[in-house]
Amino acid sequence: MEKNYTPTPHNEAKYGEIAKTVLMPGDPLRAKFIAETWLENPVCFNKVRNMLGYTGTYKGKEVSVMGSGMGMPSIALYSYELYHFYGVENIIRVGSAGALQEGMKLKDLVIAMGACTDSAYAGQLNVPGNFAPIADYDLLEKAVLAAREKNVSVKVGNVLSADAFYNFDTGRTKRWADAGVLAVEMESAALYINAVQAKKKALSLLSISDHVFTGEELTAEERQLEFKNMIEVALEIA
Repeated sequence: MEKNYTPTPHNEAKYGEIAKTVLMPGDPLRAKFIAETWLENPVCFNKVRNMLGYTGTYKGKEVSVMGSGMGMPSIALYSYELYHFYGVENIIRVGSAGALQEGMKLKDLVIAMGACTDSAYAGQLNVPGNFAPIADYDLLEKAVLAAREKNVSVKVGNVLSADAFYNFDTGRTKRWADAGVLAVEMESAALYINAVQAKKKALSLLSISDHVFTGEELTAEERQLEFKNMIEVALEIA
C-alpha cells in the first residue's frame, strides 16, 4: 500500500483491522450470520451504509467477512478498496445464483471458473478485444478438493454476471444457457476483473438458490441460513 487511504467513505475500518482473506456474501446480514456462526471472537469493523464487516478467526486463522451489496458496481467498489487500501490478498465471493442447466438442484455448489458478463466494466482494462474474467486457479483447485472431501455436489464452469435482474428481452438467459453457462448471478465478473487489475486473487462460490427455467426457489430466509456447505468450503481455503 503506497498511501494510507483508510478509513474510506464506505468503510470505517482502519488499516490492519481486515484480514488478508475476506469472504464476501452479497447480503450484509449474511455476513453477520457467517461471522457469528463460524468465526471465533468476531469484531465488527464496518457499519457504514449497513454494509457489515467482521474479522475473527477460523481454526486459528484470521478471516474477515463483509457484505458486497448487489450488482457489479457495488462489489466493484468494495473489493477495489479491500485490495488497494486494506492490503487484502484473497476475496472469496460466497453468493447465490440461479441454475441454467438441466439436472442442477437447489443448494448445489457452483465454482465459477470463468464469469461471462453483459456488463461494460472490463472496458477499463482497455485491452484490444474481449477480456475473459477467470478465477485464481490455486483457490479454485483448493475449493474443488475441499468440496469433494466434504462430499458436496459441486459443478465447475462458466457463470453469467448479469447487469439486469429483470430482463426486457426474456430470451437472453436462454441463449446464455445454450452456450453452456451453468448459472446466473450479478457480481463475479467485476470481482475477477478487480483482482486482475490489483494483481490479487479471487474466487466465486455460488449456492443455487433457484432454477431459472423450472421455477424452483429457496425462500429469502433459506438463502441466508441454508448455505452451510458453501461457507465451510470457503472457510477451509481461506
